[in-house]
Amino acid sequence: MELLEKLNWRFATKAMNGKKIPQEKIDIILEAARLAPTSSGLQPYEILVITNQEVKEKIKPHAWNQSQITDCSHLLVFAAWDNYTEERINNMFDLTNEIRGFKNEGWENYRQQLLQVYPPRPAEENFTHAAKQAYIGFGAAIIAAAFEEVDSTPMEGFSPDAVDEVLNLREKGLRSVLLLPLGYRDSENDWLVNLTKVRKAKEDFITEIK
Repeated sequence: MELLEKLNWRFATKAMNGKKIPQEKIDIILEAARLAPTSSGLQPYEILVITNQEVKEKIKPHAWNQSQITDCSHLLVFAAWDNYTEERINNMFDLTNEIRGFKNEGWENYRQQLLQVYPPRPAEENFTHAAKQAYIGFGAAIIAAAFEEVDSTPMEGFSPDAVDEVLNLREKGLRSVLLLPLGYRDSENDWLVNLTKVRKAKEDFITEIK
């Protein structure tokens, strides 16, 4: 029940007070995102953690001048691979073999299957697939933040091309997908803070097929 209580507590915070989040809480939120599942275990995205105020100021005008960008404690940028390449796929499969200490025939066959399917596809198709994986980690981070009673504001409202340029992401083979300011709510100036959370009724949202 505690998890559901925390999810009811959270909302898309509209005003943050600039208070710094303890590092141990940030570590938990990031670890939750790192542990999130991804297709074939490839983890085709990275998270940039921005605390530099000058960098946040540069990003703000490209995110509809939303105040949370600069008033948050930590700004997370979820950036997906711009493409699936043989090198990237092989690196993850090799890492799995190294950590587990053995090779598995079925796993190696699956590697070859992915190498035959992913790299030949158009880069934009592969980026779209990778971006969807970033959303999974994004959701895990939001839930972990709520559990730690850290406020967050999920953001798709920004110019990815501009943010990519500010952070030099394209040179790293990455493209920004989502922004997640983390901080603490400014209760006196947040118009949403005391409003009732609105969600569809369970019977309108869930269909059971027995």
